[in-house]
Amino acid sequence: MQRGIILLVFLLFSAVLSVAQERLTSKNKVAVRLYEDARKHYGMGRANEAAEALYQAIDRDPKFIEAYLVLGDIYNTQKEYLKEMEILKKAVAIDSMFFPATILNIGVAAFNAGHYSDALEWFERYRWRFSDDRSAARVKDWIDRTRFSLEAVGNAYDIQLVSAGDGVNSIYDEYWPSLTADEQTMVFTVLVPRNPQLFLERELPKSALYFHEDFFVSNRDLNGQWLPRNPLPGEINTSGNEGAQTLSADGNWMFFTACGRPDGRGSCDIYFSYKTDRGWSEAVNLGSPVNTPYWESQPSFSSDGRTLLFVSNRPGGRGGKDIWQATLQSFKSDGTPVFGDVVNLGQNINTPKDENSPFLHHDNNTLYFASEGWPGMGGMDLFFSRRSLNGEWRTPVNLGYPINTPGDEIGLVINARGNRAYFSSDGREADNKSKNIYSFNLPAPLQPAPVLYVKGRVFDAETGETLPADFELKDLASGRVVVTTQSNKFSGEFLVCLPLGGRYAFKADHPGYMFYSGHFDLHKDHSLDKPYQLDIGLQPIRQGVKMTLENIFFETNSFELQAQSKIELDGLVKFLKDNKGVRILIGGHTDNVGQAAYNQRLSENRAESVLNYLVLSGISKDRLQFQGFGMNQPVADNATEAGRAKNRRTEITIL
Repeated sequence: MQRGIILLVFLLFSAVLSVAQERLTSKNKVAVRLYEDARKHYGMGRANEAAEALYQAIDRDPKFIEAYLVLGDIYNTQKEYLKEMEILKKAVAIDSMFFPATILNIGVAAFNAGHYSDALEWFERYRWRFSDDRSAARVKDWIDRTRFSLEAVGNAYDIQLVSAGDGVNSIYDEYWPSLTADEQTMVFTVLVPRNPQLFLERELPKSALYFHEDFFVSNRDLNGQWLPRNPLPGEINTSGNEGAQTLSADGNWMFFTACGRPDGRGSCDIYFSYKTDRGWSEAVNLGSPVNTPYWESQPSFSSDGRTLLFVSNRPGGRGGKDIWQATLQSFKSDGTPVFGDVVNLGQNINTPKDENSPFLHHDNNTLYFASEGWPGMGGMDLFFSRRSLNGEWRTPVNLGYPINTPGDEIGLVINARGNRAYFSSDGREADNKSKNIYSFNLPAPLQPAPVLYVKGRVFDAETGETLPADFELKDLASGRVVVTTQSNKFSGEFLVCLPLGGRYAFKADHPGYMFYSGHFDLHKDHSLDKPYQLDIGLQPIRQGVKMTLENIFFETNSFELQAQSKIELDGLVKFLKDNKGVRILIGGHTDNVGQAAYNQRLSENRAESVLNYLVLSGISKDRLQFQGFGMNQPVADNATEAGRAKNRRTEITIL
């Protein structure tokens, strides 16, 4: 939005100057010669030499309006907005009718400098004196943005930025942080000089000739400090540029942006790499339909293990750069994920202007992103939107001041707990003008739903050897799949996010082994300070092996299966269909409350109810047996409710 107005004004300004060449406001020949020299310098990109010549021209003729206007344009390109304001005010004081758009330019400069009250005065002045049908909508937009910014500043959040420290930040530019859900690993992009000694000797243009982007990693110590960083190990960093990355919640996958590679499909594409026992794998282009001949960048991979958001300027969007979504469909033979079902996030997120840097929080219902199309404080502002019950995104909310400023804000990420944000900014410390990574406590109104996690390692229960496993987390109330993911096939390590406020069935399986059945009950006031640590030993399928089905539920004092049991039972059906040679015994168990004979009958009836469900689901009755054990085989102390709950269980035994 801002650039569009400036471009329009600049084009008008250029047209006025070209017409005015034969009748400049100055008759001083030396001033005119200096002015012409300045225009030549400016055209060749020598802005400082141009400014010096213009000041000399103004010394010769203090009423030389064109010199003031060109000088104001130079300050605009240099983002010296206060200087731009003052120099353009002098031009208007000489003759406010010479180029009326100067009044609008002063308002824009004041807005960019954060002087919103001054900006509003100049915008209103332009609207009442010079606005016409062609410019009315644009001027109104500036006025609305300015009033919004005044209100935002008046209701500013109290935010204290905390540097990520010397382990992460340096004299180079660090930006685009990405985090694992446990907040123990940070991967970020660093603009690395190709010649570090030359970088120390003089200021270098930030171009591919002198710099390239690489990934670095830092881990957090027990005191919460980020340890000294290292280049990301493996084959992922190259002599070219890699950046704008996103980590999977468990830190085992990474998607990132690379431009101009031989295997690229467009100007910039999205690539995939995974963690191996020797570091990160060589990156693979995700291919169609995520990548196209257009521009794709800035991926964000959801903790559900299936959803990839990214930014593209492909046709079919709302305009400019839009945020798109793709869904995991399958895997190639080399393990590369294949995405499809690419859709635009729609008009509640995307605008005719640019949107970028999406970050879908681990709750999978809160989206943070940057936009220049929604009402903001100038440039790119940060917003968030929450998903409604019907799956649609709600109207975005500006994150407010001082998170947003008159400049561009992009690339915000939030920890799983939802109370801390990370982003990159420059010039925050007096002795360091490079971009650094900072964190701050996110104000409560801007926080997503908090998320816990369970992490650990999967292994063979008999040998201790690492096992890769597939994981599935389902909401017991709705049956909806919340997360599908995999453990690292080299280390067996896994991390699965657990949104607060739900009851979940948790399953891990590997071919040839009994599946693991887990249960999490995360009521809304559940403590956020105790994530789960769970090492899972899977038992090979062989005679005599037992396992408890943690998500089989019956009505109280009844053998009627609750609807929530369907998730576990369907998982058991799949297990039996995948392992056609397996026969099982279904065992029912109770606690010691009530008479022994009653508990015996209840346990038998409950075991038979499970058998009947399996038969109705297509499992041959010849493969199934059932038995009730009553209260005779407790696995916990019946003196406590927690112990009695463990004793009320359904087991299967391999026959």
